Amino acid sequence: MSIHFTAPIHEVIGDRHHGAAAAGNFAAAEQAVAALTDALSGGGEHDKVLLRAAAGAGKSFALVRMVKEALEHQACARVAITAFANKQVFPLAGRLGDELGADRVCLFVAKDRQAQVPPEVQAKVTIAVRTTEIPASAEVVLGTSHKLGAFGERGRLMNHLGAAANGDRIFDVLLVDEAWQLAMHRFNAVEGLAPLVVGVGDVGQLPPLDPGRNPWRGDPGYNPYRAWPTAYEDKPTTFVVDLPAVWRPTAAQLPLWRAFYNDWEELDCVAAPGDRSLELPLLAGPAADVWSAVATGRPTLLEVEGLDEPDAADIDPPLLGVLEELLFPLLEGGFAVNEREYDDTGQPKDGVRRVESWTPTGDPLIVILATRNQAVDDAAEIADRLTEKLSLPDGVIQASTVDSWQGQTNRLTVAVHPLSGASKLDDFNSAFGRLAVTCTRATHGLLMVARAGLDDLLVTAPPRPGTPFGEPGPRSLPRQTHQRILGSFTRGTWHHNGATAAR
Repeated sequence: MSIHFTAPIHEVIGDRHHGAAAAGNFAAAEQAVAALTDALSGGGEHDKVLLRAAAGAGKSFALVRMVKEALEHQACARVAITAFANKQVFPLAGRLGDELGADRVCLFVAKDRQAQVPPEVQAKVTIAVRTTEIPASAEVVLGTSHKLGAFGERGRLMNHLGAAANGDRIFDVLLVDEAWQLAMHRFNAVEGLAPLVVGVGDVGQLPPLDPGRNPWRGDPGYNPYRAWPTAYEDKPTTFVVDLPAVWRPTAAQLPLWRAFYNDWEELDCVAAPGDRSLELPLLAGPAADVWSAVATGRPTLLEVEGLDEPDAADIDPPLLGVLEELLFPLLEGGFAVNEREYDDTGQPKDGVRRVESWTPTGDPLIVILATRNQAVDDAAEIADRLTEKLSLPDGVIQASTVDSWQGQTNRLTVAVHPLSGASKLDDFNSAFGRLAVTCTRATHGLLMVARAGLDDLLVTAPPRPGTPFGEPGPRSLPRQTHQRILGSFTRGTWHHNGATAAR
């Protein structure tokens, strides 16, 4: 039987794309740079600058620009860059090495993590595993908060490097990448490295810990694991600005982004309609209906009826079996993604890049996302099984938990909706960041699957008032937030026979 998909309720895309959209980010970055340089000059009133971004806004580009602008200021001799994880620090180190040269950029990494530094990054930076190995020529030192904030490290750095241009601290500026993922107690360990702090990050990612209930004391404003910028955003000494454009999604996905960041004054998409496309093989039946819907670029939700009972609401082998049933013909026939590339100002370059599933390059083509480790183990078995049966090369398909995949990018996302099979909205399955990360990784297409009944769940779910930390804006009811987000999806229902086809 065929699957009929209905159009999204919210489908207004807007008309600012390419350079017109990217110009908004450039202007916001200019404001952040001005606040930083004013502070370096001694005339500014800010000691913290927060550059807030939506997912896929090109925040790393803005961070690199701020590093270069700071180093050109006479009052800045040395900067530090930190983040929670090495997977965030390593790419930045390589990008800065490209811009500044290996002698000026030092990647400060734990000895047992040195082997994990990608070869292409190693060639662009100086690597130090001990404080005394940081060269005097290093104007940029990058390390995780655990490395730079280790016990006694501040003293070792001061003894080896001495004070920077400010005459008191080791660095003149501390930049924190993915700032909304760094817990307060981790920020406290590195805050004193410099008198000025710049935080750059996606406010829609998962916070370090959901602070909806505070296990430490009855003060809702206190939680040592909360994302550190939430303590400073309202301070008069903090400058805050939003990047108003996103580079990652297709134009047709923009209403979904706006559903998450609905309180932002503006949010535009650099990619224009037609800039990205998905070439499908010859398909039949439900697979043809589903992948044709995904190929429109719109976020696609497939609800499935008639399946056997799951092991648990978020551990659902029958639902994952439906994904395997849909993925097999797509991968067996082979597909391609087309993508227009842009210069730094958002203007399209000549030609369109085409990547085939037989010879993948760049970001992974397909990533299966789920919430629980057991579900991801089951999804990883699907990826391995399809890879082996179809002799797929590396980079075609893989699986991950949502939490582990935040900050990453892929061409197609195939995900299980966090509310699939749920009987209520709880702190885990209804976490704003978990759903936001799930929905905002893909550059070409998003397929979300769930057991039928999401609308009924949201109608009957009891109100949960409040404004949880870590969200980009207020929401009065989680139920209403979910309903707004679902309204941006193309939706269809598959009346399945309950048994997936054996391959």
